[in-house]
Amino acid sequence: MDAEPFDASPGRLVATVDGVQAFVPPPLPRELPIDGTLLTAVDDAAAALGELVGATRRLPNPRLLIAPCLRREAVLSSRIEGTQSTLSDLYEAEAGQTALFETTDVREVTNYVRALERGWRRLDTLPLSLRLVRELHEHLMRDVRGGDQAPGAFRRDQSFIGPPGAAMADATYVPPPVLQMHEALDDLERFLQEEAIQPLVAAGMAHAQFEAIHPFRDGNGRVGRLLIPLVLHARARLPDPVLYLSAYFERSRDEYYRRLMRVSTHGDWPGWLGYFLTGVRVQALAASADADRLIGLERDLRERLRSARVRPTALRLLDHLFVNPVVTARRAAELLGVSNPGARQAIGVLAEHGVLEEVTGRSYGRRWVARDILRAIEGATT
Repeated sequence: MDAEPFDASPGRLVATVDGVQAFVPPPLPRELPIDGTLLTAVDDAAAALGELVGATRRLPNPRLLIAPCLRREAVLSSRIEGTQSTLSDLYEAEAGQTALFETTDVREVTNYVRALERGWRRLDTLPLSLRLVRELHEHLMRDVRGGDQAPGAFRRDQSFIGPPGAAMADATYVPPPVLQMHEALDDLERFLQEEAIQPLVAAGMAHAQFEAIHPFRDGNGRVGRLLIPLVLHARARLPDPVLYLSAYFERSRDEYYRRLMRVSTHGDWPGWLGYFLTGVRVQALAASADADRLIGLERDLRERLRSARVRPTALRLLDHLFVNPVVTARRAAELLGVSNPGARQAIGVLAEHGVLEEVTGRSYGRRWVARDILRAIEGATT
């Protein structure tokens, strides 16, 4: 979606100590001229988001949607930065496959999950602020690639983006020097705590500005994407963490970077916001469909088990499988608060009725997967 450009400052270039030109974004505008096209995009995105919030509230167990959405977002957001982990890898690591958890890619994905969960809780007691942004970064970068680059601390020297091994003079993008970076961050924090801009528009603007400031040595893209649902939650537009845009950004990666760059080079906020709001609408509608699909599957499986008059522990285990469809006897015992034999019995019941399938072929260290649930989750929010 292309909107007519308006007279907005595209920022300025300043020389770094190395003589290379760095980009300094202007303060975020507090007013934007919104034409009919962009207004329609705002209305459509807000309506789709409202539909998603309503669908989530109707769920008997919101975890049916929250857990799959968050974990798929973690995989896709990390994949944009070059990781190769799959959703199955993440689930197996969370189910206790410690060797898999030790791989750097899986740790990066699990860190993303923990960072978002931490940020969501912190908004109960802390405003959306630079302090919270630093906490997100600290959790995100713990014990992973880039973890030696001062997790939780804004950079203290000049950075740049470019091909591996490239010199700053050959950089694709050189963000603001440290002094100007802090000035831009202070303005961003004020913007995050103001309510002059419609929440969906504010979320899109905050993300774009954060990417331009690039305040950390590593992990900026993931922190910037984490900001989107947090802005909407702080502005009371997203009660549960069920809207994420990484799938949309990954599908349209070239346009994503092009739109961000045009904000920097031309001040083209309408072009970026049109693209961003389309993503909100598309992903919110997809998440609403996911809610219907997952709740339908949960209902069908539960009815099948109730008709067979299975024990309550098996039904309780079914609930947990929608959070993680990979399970071991040890993990099931922890989740259900029962003995290991009791956990094995519950697993056996679900396996007997086709809900779980043993996948190792071993008599020890066995692992079961709820394939129907996993397939439903893997097809979600694409």
